[in-house]
Amino acid sequence: MNDFVFYTVVTLIKLVAFVSVIFLSVAYLVYFERKIAAWAQNRVGPNRVGPLGLLQPFADVLKLTLKEDIVPDAANKTMHTLAPMISIFVAFSTYAVIPVGPDITVFGRTISLSLAPGINIGVLYVLALTSIGVYAITFAGWSSGSKYSLLGGIRSSAQMISYEISMGFSIAGVIMLASSLQMDEIVKSQHGWMWNAIVQPIGFITFVVSSFAETNRLPFDLPEAEPELVGGYHTEYSSMKFAAFFLAEYANMLIASAMIVTLYLGGWQFPYAETFNISPMLLVGLQIGAFVLKMVAVLFFFIWVRWSLPRFRYDQLMDIGWKVMFPLSLINLLWVAIVTMFMK
Repeated sequence: MNDFVFYTVVTLIKLVAFVSVIFLSVAYLVYFERKIAAWAQNRVGPNRVGPLGLLQPFADVLKLTLKEDIVPDAANKTMHTLAPMISIFVAFSTYAVIPVGPDITVFGRTISLSLAPGINIGVLYVLALTSIGVYAITFAGWSSGSKYSLLGGIRSSAQMISYEISMGFSIAGVIMLASSLQMDEIVKSQHGWMWNAIVQPIGFITFVVSSFAETNRLPFDLPEAEPELVGGYHTEYSSMKFAAFFLAEYANMLIASAMIVTLYLGGWQFPYAETFNISPMLLVGLQIGAFVLKMVAVLFFFIWVRWSLPRFRYDQLMDIGWKVMFPLSLINLLWVAIVTMFMK
């Protein structure tokens, strides 16, 4: 088998595996959110469909599929349909550059465990796609022909633009230390316990907070804000269009968690695992397991915060973004510059 055929087959296998894992992860993330919410509120949670309620995600998908798709008369039907498609496309495309483990050798050929290996601007690719995501929410709010939806879309655009600045400066510190925009190189630069969360804790905190704002999760879910805006930008959505926004939110949680793990928590690095006297395949399994375990911990934190903290007021949200997060991210950048100077 020549190299072209081999790598084509490998890419197709990785694509099917990634899509399957992401869809299942998103479905069961909803289930675990409901279970963790029940734990936080001393309830039982889903327990009817299947053992322990494990088939509840499939019942939810079936229910949404069978619901009627209602489009308001005053809506711009083209944009109303396009908005959830943009949202789900952006959410799933960002996974392409996330490395879930080190390179492995199969039949004498090196295979990367990311879907699109070797992209030298992996960080910029993710930032570019997440910036496009705001268009989906803005289009949804504007095209629905509802004041509630319009206000949700406007809030989202202001919120995401404000917090993207802090996120960008936080990532700049990571890039300075790694001297690369490639995700694999950023992971390798955090060998041992040289995780960026330890080296630059302020940048880690600002990135995590910005991730909450970028994914519209409590306490930053002002674009939805049920007590004020009914449901915000997706008030006038139903059936699978609503499901697309719902899936995109949880897919964005997954990508945010993967980015936090990759940029700040050492990625697939298990501290000093290369010194262990184990087989190469077992070592790779250990490193992939470390990546998954870190992601699960970050996802639990995302859900735990949602059911622990109240929603900010809109003026508080903007004050935090411009008066707290932005200065802190600049201070972190200065700190990283000093560290980098002494390291060299």
